[in-house]
Amino acid sequence: MDGAGPDGLERLWTPHRMAYIKGENKPIGPASDPKGCPFCEMPKRDDADGLIVARGGLVFCVLNLYPYSPGHLMVCPYRHVADYTDVDDAEVAEIAAFTRRAMRVIRAASGAHGFNIGMNQGAVAGAGIAGHLHQHVVPRWGGDSNFMPIIGRTRVLPQLLGDTRQLLADTWNGLAAA
Repeated sequence: MDGAGPDGLERLWTPHRMAYIKGENKPIGPASDPKGCPFCEMPKRDDADGLIVARGGLVFCVLNLYPYSPGHLMVCPYRHVADYTDVDDAEVAEIAAFTRRAMRVIRAASGAHGFNIGMNQGAVAGAGIAGHLHQHVVPRWGGDSNFMPIIGRTRVLPQLLGDTRQLLADTWNGLAAA
């Protein structure tokens, strides 16, 4: 058998996406309540378990559990704060420094051709976890958008999250700070 189903189509099973679709691990309470916030819980775990690539004094860099592309990182303040206008100057500076470093690390580790960088502020703007600010650093490669996300509404990720975290953490620690 060649792997094709009775209709002749290949199947790419992505059961991990069901957790995202169902909203598992999303905080239920008000955005101002850090209880149950995954971005508040991650730093309490060890780096590998929490998918944390690097830690700073005010922010940390973590893999997105539901990435758009391999190496999709997020820069999050430790402090539970929702809006960019509410972070202090030191947090802004460290978010910026970690974002720049994340770009350098991803380029060194996987040769990304470009990046999408941004924050979705509020649920209506697309923030999955609106109560805790996080900046996305999404690596892009020429031709990385194909029929799978457009037609099949599926993302194909060629690397396990734990392997990606280890690669980026090793590169983060080995790359000279700039």
